[in-house]
Amino acid sequence: MTTQLDLTALPPQERYKLLTAVVIPRPVAWVTTQDSLGQVNAAPFSFFNVFGQDPALVILGLEHARDGSGPKDTARNIAETGEFVVNIVTPDLILPMVETAASYPPGVSEPEALDLALAPSGQVAPPRLAAAPVAIECRLRDTLRYSDERDIVVGEALALSARDGLIDTDRMHVDWGGDFPIARLFADRYARLEEIARHPIPEPKEQP
Repeated sequence: MTTQLDLTALPPQERYKLLTAVVIPRPVAWVTTQDSLGQVNAAPFSFFNVFGQDPALVILGLEHARDGSGPKDTARNIAETGEFVVNIVTPDLILPMVETAASYPPGVSEPEALDLALAPSGQVAPPRLAAAPVAIECRLRDTLRYSDERDIVVGEALALSARDGLIDTDRMHVDWGGDFPIARLFADRYARLEEIARHPIPEPKEQP
């Protein structure tokens, strides 16, 4: 037996619950932005991926406020300034990351409220989170809006900062030492990543 569901007939929240529970794991972007007055915002997002070719692109899905009041701080700051930083979350950072997901009032700086140390970026104004092992500095390239509930933001990756020893810059090789970034499952569930056996792409089989 197979369960068949018509997603177009389901309420949006039920579609969301189903799709985010089957499309797992998803990488987590801990995004820092800065408003026009210089106040820094931090928030996590699990609609996140990258395309590393030319140009190198970072894709984010940013939810709007559920009360219908419009974009949250992250989306609004990116729209106003055109810049953001994606900080990568490892297991030791999961608690402060989750704390920044709390519903602080608009305009409240999560790094300030939670005493999270910041460090300057090299090519964009928003700072990075000092504790993050990797930060990707981005400039807005495009925003897609298919509804009043979410923006899909496309940014160009301009620069990368990493803790000492993570990147071999001679070979451009990243060694996580087994301490990989966390992944989002669904609801309030997250996962540690574990490397399995390598599976290189084979040559096509000869056809008769």
